[in-house]
Amino acid sequence: MTGPEAGPAATTVNAMTVDVEDYFQVSAFEPYIQQEEWEHFPMRVEANIERILTMFERHDVKATFFTLGWVAERYPAMTRRIVDAGHELASHGYRHVRVVNQSPASFRADVKRSRLLLEDIGGSAVLGYRAASYSIGRDNLWALDVLAETGHRYSSSIYPIRHDLYGMPTAPRFAFRPNAASDFLEIPVTTVTIGERKIPCGGGGWFRLFPYSLTRWALRRVNREDGQSCIFYFHPWEIDPGQPRQQGLDPKTRLRHYLNLRRMEGRLRRLLADFPWGRMDEVFLPAGVQR
Repeated sequence: MTGPEAGPAATTVNAMTVDVEDYFQVSAFEPYIQQEEWEHFPMRVEANIERILTMFERHDVKATFFTLGWVAERYPAMTRRIVDAGHELASHGYRHVRVVNQSPASFRADVKRSRLLLEDIGGSAVLGYRAASYSIGRDNLWALDVLAETGHRYSSSIYPIRHDLYGMPTAPRFAFRPNAASDFLEIPVTTVTIGERKIPCGGGGWFRLFPYSLTRWALRRVNREDGQSCIFYFHPWEIDPGQPRQQGLDPKTRLRHYLNLRRMEGRLRRLLADFPWGRMDEVFLPAGVQR
């Protein structure tokens, strides 16, 4: 693994990303909801994506949508609307299976299937991939080689923090080449350093937990002091406080999933207004390989 790549020169355009999955598909619900049950849940992802597309249009923001193949297959018109609106369509795998639960062979089959499916539906090249729950780390870096071999140009699957469910604290904070002989990039989700600690500031539950002012401060610090573009992510279900509430969850899971859902959309609107945003491919890839 080589050292961190230099960030995009002389720019503070950040990458806005959406992990396109529905509320019942999150990894935290795996002990409570089997994948065979998914078809029986009322789906809300299409309506939430429409709200997100409208919000992005109002703020003149283009983003990357890391989309589950399972969702795209059921909502092809929604998937095409994402592309038609000028956003990047990227892969989130087919069924939101964490890479730590896949063998190299099953992972290869999954990412090939998902990429081909998304390209067929969306009509555009799929260059990027994000693992379910940032589940690429120290013990399965082979997955990055598989992604490069299957035609992907970048991954955003490593979170360089310590967490009970994911994380690779020793990973570089910014984009790097896992293999010096390849142009393939791993682009970790953004963290800010306070002393010797890496603090997550790239979205998800952290964005709902921390005051908005802290996120704004952290992203500005990465832009100005590190000279790097930030990556922010969220899920469609995070702007949906009316989603069906699951019963029998343990307290930690309940807190993580439902915390501050009613505040999320308002915070997102502030974030979209406070920073310039773009697609992953346009922020991090050379112009010749975009789209």
